[in-house]
Amino acid sequence: MAIQPYHDRDGFIYMDGQLVPWRDAKVHYLTHALHYGTCVFEGERAYNGKIFKSKDHTQRLFRSAEIIRMDMSAFDADTINAAKEEVLKANNLTNAYIRVAAWRGSEQMGIDISKTVTHLAIAAWDWGKYFDPSVAEKGISLMTSPWVRPAPNMAPIHSKAASNYNMGCIAKSEATDKGFTDVLINDFEGNLAECSGANLFLVIDGAIHTPTADRFLNGITRQTVMQLAQDMGINVIERRIKPEELDHAQEVFVTGSAAEVTPIGRIDERHYDVGPITKKLMDAYSALVHG
Repeated sequence: MAIQPYHDRDGFIYMDGQLVPWRDAKVHYLTHALHYGTCVFEGERAYNGKIFKSKDHTQRLFRSAEIIRMDMSAFDADTINAAKEEVLKANNLTNAYIRVAAWRGSEQMGIDISKTVTHLAIAAWDWGKYFDPSVAEKGISLMTSPWVRPAPNMAPIHSKAASNYNMGCIAKSEATDKGFTDVLINDFEGNLAECSGANLFLVIDGAIHTPTADRFLNGITRQTVMQLAQDMGINVIERRIKPEELDHAQEVFVTGSAAEVTPIGRIDERHYDVGPITKKLMDAYSALVHG
């Protein structure tokens, strides 16, 4: 079955303060963000007509923009939050994925950003599970990538900036070419970090271990799932984790706004069951977002 191209759909997209027909939501070829990656974004989900943690996502959008020195003074959080609701309503959506992005426009080209203007758009569409449910039920597979996450002083890693995702796109493509679902990327010192767009968790002897989020984006879903686990009385430990510790894990899962809570069935030649802690957290997260 052919997938309908994202640019060729019915509906409406919010751009710079107004709803425009989906196919008319365009930017100029000389848009600064296209050439230099000067764009920040949020991926959010709506469940039963309610956007999950909408305010938290908008706050992070402003933090991301501040980190890359993007002026957001023309926008305010309440207006953006209301616009997200407007987009859902205009497209008759109750369960949807929402993409909010702010970027530097075509007012100026080159490394200098002093005369660029910040633009903002919001789109929403019906999108089911990020990973194929038939695959995710038994756990997706990850290949360890030769690419590594940069040090915090080498890239704006705490900004959800488009430029940070190019490596993930390359690494995931290399992994899927070899038959894996996604990719596992280590940090610059060889510790476990994250996947192409999701945060990593290991279950070892009844406790949850997760890499310290100072070398990659501290996901909103990551924080939510950690709190759910703590509320269940499960010990959650943030620390540096070496790849060889994957041998000692009984369960592995990843989290993200798109991925939600997804179990891992294989990492390279290691195999894992979808265990009880992962199942509990999958059920708890589903109950939370649909509640």
